[in-house]
Amino acid sequence: MKKILFLLVAMYSFSIVAQNTYLHCGKIIDTKSGQVLTNKTIVVNGNKITAIQDGFVSTKRADDIIVDLKDRTVMPGFIDMHVHIEGETSPTQYLDAFTKNDTDVAYDAAEIAHRTLLAGFTTVRDLGGSGVNVALRDAINKGKVPGSRIFTVEKAIGTTGGHADPTNGMRLDMMGDPGPDEGVINSPDDARKAVRQRYKNGADLIKITATGGVLSVSKNGVNPQFTQEEVNEIVKTANEYGMSVAAHAHGVEGMKRAIKAGVQTIEHGSLMDLETAQLMKQYGTYLVPTLSAGRYVAGKADVPNYYPEIIVPKIKLIDAQLKKTFAMVQKEGVNIAFGTDAGVFPHGENAKEFGYMVETGWSPMFAIQSATITNAKLLDMENELGQLQPGFIADIVATNEDPTKNIKTTENVVFVMKEGKIYKK
Repeated sequence: MKKILFLLVAMYSFSIVAQNTYLHCGKIIDTKSGQVLTNKTIVVNGNKITAIQDGFVSTKRADDIIVDLKDRTVMPGFIDMHVHIEGETSPTQYLDAFTKNDTDVAYDAAEIAHRTLLAGFTTVRDLGGSGVNVALRDAINKGKVPGSRIFTVEKAIGTTGGHADPTNGMRLDMMGDPGPDEGVINSPDDARKAVRQRYKNGADLIKITATGGVLSVSKNGVNPQFTQEEVNEIVKTANEYGMSVAAHAHGVEGMKRAIKAGVQTIEHGSLMDLETAQLMKQYGTYLVPTLSAGRYVAGKADVPNYYPEIIVPKIKLIDAQLKKTFAMVQKEGVNIAFGTDAGVFPHGENAKEFGYMVETGWSPMFAIQSATITNAKLLDMENELGQLQPGFIADIVATNEDPTKNIKTTENVVFVMKEGKIYKK
C-alpha cells in the first residue's frame, strides 16, 4: 500500500511539474539586443521560462496550456523603481495620516499592489512607507495575495524638519522629536542607527531625502538636508548591510553630496545642472526622472484646496524648470532608470511614464529597456528579470500594438503573467 501511495504522489507531482504553458507570440521585444522578433513561442514551466522557439509550437499533452498572442507584442514584465504603494493622491491625502489606521492602509496597499500588477508592472521598488510595505511584500511573495513583487525601503530617512520628517506641519505639541527609530537623523551616529533600524525592520534598500521635497508641508523644496558626513555614513552603513541607497533630490547641492557619497539612484533630479549631470556620469549614478509625478502635480496646483498653500509655490518653481532639465539630461546621456512616483498620481497609470519619456527625446526601445533590463540590473536581478530568456522568471506582459511604433499601447496591457501564473488575459 505504501508503495502504491508513493507512486501516486510521484505521478501527481510529475504531472504538475511537467505541465507547460505555450505562449504563441506575434512579436517579442528582445530587451537585451533592442530588437523586435516575430513569430516565437515562449515555453513556461513552473515559474520559469524554459525555452523560446521559432514559430508557433504545438503540444499533444492534454494538460498543457496554449495562449494565443499571435496578434500581440510580448515583452518582460515592467519594473517601476519609484512607487508609494501605501497611499494615493486625493484632496484628503494630508488628513488621511490622522484618520487611517495601519489596518486601513494595509487593505488599501493590497488593492493598489494588485492594480499595479494588472497594469503590467510585475515588480516595483517602494520608496517610502511603513511596516505595511514589508508585510505586504512577504504576503505577495508567499502567494497569499496577488500583487507586484515589492522591494521596499520601509521608512525613508530624513532630517529634523526635512522632507521625510513625519511630523512636519503638525501642531507644536504633536511634533515631538522623532529620531533614528522613526527615520529622522541629525548626525553620522544617528545616520548609522537609522540605517540599521531599517535593516532590522525588514527593508531591502535605503532611501534618503537628500533635499527638500515638493509635497511635504514645509517651505523649502530644494535645499540640501544632510551634511556630507551624514550621507557618507548612510551609504557606507547601507553597503555594509548589503543594501543600495536611493536619494530623493530636487536641488543641485543635495544631489552632489548624494552622488559623491555613492548613492545608486537620484530620484527626480528636477533642478539638475550640467555639472551635476556630468558628476552622475563620472560616478555611474542613475537618474529616475519620475516625469509622471511632475506632470500630475503641475496639473493639480491650481485646483483650490487640493494641496496645502505652502506647497503650491514649490510645484510651480519645479515645473518651470523640468522641460529644460530633462532635455539637458537626455542630451548628456545620463544613466536612466524607469520610475514614476506612483501614489503622487493614481496607481495603475504608471505606463504613462513611457510616453513622457518619448516626448522628452528618448526612443521607445530605450524607455522599454529602462523599465526592464536596466531596472533588473539595479535590483541585482539581471539574471532573473528584465528579459525573455530561458532560465529567467516568467514575468511576461503583452500589448495590442507594437510599443516601439506606438508607445501609448503600454497604457493598455492586455496580458499579464507573473512567475508563470496568468493574472490577466
